[in-house]
Amino acid sequence: MCGIAGFFNFNQNTENKITTLRHMLTRIKHRGPDESGIYLSKNIGLGSVRLSIVDLATGTMPLSNSNKSLWIVFNGEIFNHIELREELLAKNYTFKTNSDTEVIIHLYEEYGPEFLNKLNGQFAIAIWNKTKQELFLARDRVGIRPLFYTTVGDSFIFASEIKSFLEFPEFSPKISAKALCEYFTFWTSLSSNTAFENVLEVPPGSYMMINTISKTIKSYWELPIKKTNEYEFHTVKEAAEEFESIFTDAIKLRLRADVPVAAYLSGGLDSSITTAFIKKVTPDSLRTFSIGFTEKDFDESSFQNTAQGYFKTQHSSITCSPKDIATNFKDVVWHSEAPLLRTASTPMSMLAKSVRDHNIKVVITGEGADELFGGYNIFKETKIKHFWAKDPQSKYRPLLLKKLYPYIPQISKANNTVLKLFFGYKLTETASPIYSHLLRWHNTSRINNCFSKDYKEATKDYSPIAELEKQLETKLKDCDYLTKAQWIELNLFMSKYLLSSQGDRMAMANSIEGRYPFLDHRIIEFCMKLNPDLKLNGLNEKYLLKKVMKSKLPESILNRPKQAYRAPIQSAFFHEESPPYLSKMLSEEKITEFGVFNSKHVNKLKNKMVLNKQISEIDNMAITAVLSTQILYDLFINKSIPKLLANDLVILTKTIIDESDIKTN
Repeated sequence: MCGIAGFFNFNQNTENKITTLRHMLTRIKHRGPDESGIYLSKNIGLGSVRLSIVDLATGTMPLSNSNKSLWIVFNGEIFNHIELREELLAKNYTFKTNSDTEVIIHLYEEYGPEFLNKLNGQFAIAIWNKTKQELFLARDRVGIRPLFYTTVGDSFIFASEIKSFLEFPEFSPKISAKALCEYFTFWTSLSSNTAFENVLEVPPGSYMMINTISKTIKSYWELPIKKTNEYEFHTVKEAAEEFESIFTDAIKLRLRADVPVAAYLSGGLDSSITTAFIKKVTPDSLRTFSIGFTEKDFDESSFQNTAQGYFKTQHSSITCSPKDIATNFKDVVWHSEAPLLRTASTPMSMLAKSVRDHNIKVVITGEGADELFGGYNIFKETKIKHFWAKDPQSKYRPLLLKKLYPYIPQISKANNTVLKLFFGYKLTETASPIYSHLLRWHNTSRINNCFSKDYKEATKDYSPIAELEKQLETKLKDCDYLTKAQWIELNLFMSKYLLSSQGDRMAMANSIEGRYPFLDHRIIEFCMKLNPDLKLNGLNEKYLLKKVMKSKLPESILNRPKQAYRAPIQSAFFHEESPPYLSKMLSEEKITEFGVFNSKHVNKLKNKMVLNKQISEIDNMAITAVLSTQILYDLFINKSIPKLLANDLVILTKTIIDESDIKTN
């Protein structure tokens, strides 16, 4: 696992190019503390910081093909690189390393961009073609690994993280009001947008070609959508056999490493399944890690202890307090590079640090299972609302919703009238492609009321919900309720929020590589072929997984009530031991100075938090959104980050200066 950065058409002398690229890499050295290298020529600069996991001795980047016409830097893992190497050897390719990086460059040499369809992995790739004077960028199917780009003057810049751009001359970031409007609705931004104007991401499942004439983006993979008459699996027996075969292989591939591989064990179904399959493939001792909370409403330690006792793993656990969240929140925002509406990223960062403190570099996790197998309450909520919409005046159908949110008193204790008022928003608009999320986004979008006059003016004619509904009207037409909801969760929420703020970013902030067997593209494609009843049977989520794991997990874990992963907010940010920095960011002075929010509105919200009086979920999300955006502004716009000193800079273990690379086309 690594971090990559580079530029195209940067008209500076060699010394300035080296300095710039070295500084860009230093900002992301947490992604690769083991080695770093650069390749420079007239029109291109490629850089890499490496977390060595496969081929520790000879896998240093940048790396070239045999005749040095292609150069590559690469962030990620290609899990099937051994099989692909055999294919290339049969075509008479020779190898100087045992790395998956060299497999990629020869695949590109042989097949061009079509090689991406052969990869089973998680990756962000940059390849320079000297002959064509062309830069190729690519990202894995579901966006596990990040890849951003921007332009400054005539220069094209790319990097694994946006913070690298802060070291490029004349890069001057600006918060995007439109993107904030999207974040405060969807928890993330639409399409390729980021929180910053003119800073975009390479979309998941896509590649870019950049030369002096053009920049083009093409998709090579999309989430497969099945209509109601196209499902291929209708019975538990046939689906279970297929799942076990694919998932076992997905686990085997993700255990490939030249360093030890550990696993998260949260006490939930997903991590217990991954641990069970790991133990099945390699019965040897397994290191597992978990995190608990000092506040009981968030803690799952009893289930973690049950799972650890059942699997008999070598287990380590840490505990997160509200104070821990407050103390670490600034760093979490720095690594997330986006506004946050929850604090759940902070415990994930602490957990990754615990793994690193035990000298482990790779951890397998259960992300993706909820999205693919109908595990979220929003899927159940949508099913209930479809049922309720057939009889909107029913006194009893809305009561089913009380069972979904026992941890939200305003819902679990609500009467029929309150439930109708809360959940009845656009109840009968079941044909909408975004019906499942209309209520959630309507409620979350109230955070936009916190905007200052200028930001409200900038977004007054923009409705993110209407924009997305228009985009999906044709794409999701004639799909069942669950497929529509899953498409939204997988394409919008998972990659751009879950895998970003809680997955890659928190792991790599601590130099840890996360691996996600549920996100093997074969598992994803299999799940989209399942009859919805095999995912959500009645209101029984993850139905197929529970059937597969019957008698293979403790009953207390297999049938435990669904508990959303959450972390404290109000108790973290509003207590006597909160760091002064947080209160400073919420001060009237800073709110006014940054100009994003209305100080009167923020003060009203702060007072409500301090008094601890009837605080809603939206209130908690709103204060987190305001605080994280203020921190983001301070770090990236005000550039309150420490300047890089000579002792901070990465040590270049490989430097290639190619003065022979001149434009030939």
